[in-house]
Amino acid sequence: MARILFVTWDGGGNVPPALGIATEARNRGHQVRFLGHAQQRRRIESHGFPFTPYTHARPWQSTTNHPGITGLYQSLAVFTDAGPGIDLLDTVAREPTDVVVVDCLLYGALQAAADAHLTRVTLVHTYYEFMYRGVTRGVTPVMARLKGQRPLKLWTSSDLALVTTDKDLDPASRRSLPDSVHYTGVVRHPMPSTLTPVSERDPLILVSLSSLNFDGQQRALRNILEAVGGLPAHTVVTTGPSVDPATFTAGPNIEVHGYVPHEQILPTATLVIGHGGHDTTMRALAHDLPLIVLPIHPALDQKMIGRSLEQRGVARCLRKTAAPERIRSAVGELLVAGPHRTTAATLGARIRAHDGAVHAADLIDQLPIGERRRGVR
Repeated sequence: MARILFVTWDGGGNVPPALGIATEARNRGHQVRFLGHAQQRRRIESHGFPFTPYTHARPWQSTTNHPGITGLYQSLAVFTDAGPGIDLLDTVAREPTDVVVVDCLLYGALQAAADAHLTRVTLVHTYYEFMYRGVTRGVTPVMARLKGQRPLKLWTSSDLALVTTDKDLDPASRRSLPDSVHYTGVVRHPMPSTLTPVSERDPLILVSLSSLNFDGQQRALRNILEAVGGLPAHTVVTTGPSVDPATFTAGPNIEVHGYVPHEQILPTATLVIGHGGHDTTMRALAHDLPLIVLPIHPALDQKMIGRSLEQRGVARCLRKTAAPERIRSAVGELLVAGPHRTTAATLGARIRAHDGAVHAADLIDQLPIGERRRGVR
């Protein structure tokens, strides 16, 4: 039995893979606990995990808008912040820990774990290619180096770097990667034991953009609502915590909610309109669903994900400012039978066949924890 500490942050799609792997590890008898931002307590404890809030980390809340260059700096300041690393070491000092699983964006925490020679796992919660580009060009490597951090080296020198996505969709899988990098497959959410073929479902569109507070999101939702109005399909919109559903007027056959569990909708849906967030996108594919993707934030992975699926014919990737007429046209293309449904079903079957949480836990179980307890490195 291992004592495992997950170190996370208040993001969006970064949390479900951590929770999925943590649950699988707990089911195997490991002791698992979390360290993260205080506002994450309720969500993580609802899954039955002990939780410790940061006390040294910079304040950060995903539902706060962080626009423009200032927002980019604020994000990078959180990721390069040494505070989570201080809290990690304090937590480990209070409670013995065999393995730390750290979100790949928390460079300060990864650096602290490396300096302390802890058995560490880097958790990459989206395409490795996107993360790789982010730490090898632009302002991220500059800001990290100013704080003595080299993110790519921190990932590749980890005992494991777990990439929780479908390997064949990630452009990085087509080149040589360090031995520490392992694709686990998508960490799945609860799924029905059998799926009704999409062709046998009544037309139902799920609209779900980011849970984070991004510029342009309300406008995109308004355009989507106008686009689907009057179509021969029922539409369910979930706005998330950053957008007030009361600010929208729903037409006939359209529901607008702040939150509805997606597992209640996806098994009967026939199309998803989203922003290209990794978690929601992979959940849609796991249910054999084609997508329309409107990337909301230009600096995040959303465009890369949308384009990768568009290239395979399973999605249409539009600008977040796309006019209602353009969105309606794309909906018309994907809401009916066609090769996009065949491709979605193929991808869905592959995702369902490989639970990333199981593979990730298998790899963690193979770490030489016992030797390190005895001081052997």
